[in-house]
Amino acid sequence: MTTINVMIVDDHDMVRVGLRTYISLEPDLAVVGEASNGKDAFDQLQQKRIQPLPDVILMDLTMPVLDGIGATKLICETFPDIKVIMLTSFLEEAKVLEAVESGAISYMLKTVSSDQLIHAIHSAYRGMPVMNAEVSQALTRGIRQRNDKPEEEGLTAREKEVLLLIAEGKTNKDISEELFISIKTVKTHVSNLLMKCELEDRTQLAIYAHRKGWV
Repeated sequence: MTTINVMIVDDHDMVRVGLRTYISLEPDLAVVGEASNGKDAFDQLQQKRIQPLPDVILMDLTMPVLDGIGATKLICETFPDIKVIMLTSFLEEAKVLEAVESGAISYMLKTVSSDQLIHAIHSAYRGMPVMNAEVSQALTRGIRQRNDKPEEEGLTAREKEVLLLIAEGKTNKDISEELFISIKTVKTHVSNLLMKCELEDRTQLAIYAHRKGWV
């Protein structure tokens, strides 16, 4: 029998305990690691503190330090064989869309039954997404809402993130650490922002973001 290795990432101890209990009842599933936030999860994987590596990660959406969206992006880019299931209490259209775009194979609500969750883990291991009708509808609405929005000065999603952090007074080093990108990459984004917005310095970028109502 093939064993599917699972990691649980959630900032609530009792949630992790409950999930571990459900999973331990399945003969072909094994919990190989746990983390209370996305950064800790990624660090454990990158530093090879979890062996064997998980096949499937149950990822909470809202967590301190690094949330589920950010962690999923990092993990899916660095460990493409690991499948991430977003397991959350939130059913916001934008969050569902962000989760899927970050690389999550499935998006599930914490109200699902243990049988449904086990089915989702088995499906994820086989590369098959699982979403109930409610989540699928939210995803469709999220895509439609995004398509209805006009382009904002031709900025990419990452450039928008950098711009908002500049508006908050963050330095290049701060932005680098918060977005988990190099300072050189931050400087490139800042240069692109100045060019696209036809501005001369960071102060003007901050004012620009405020005037646009993005902050």
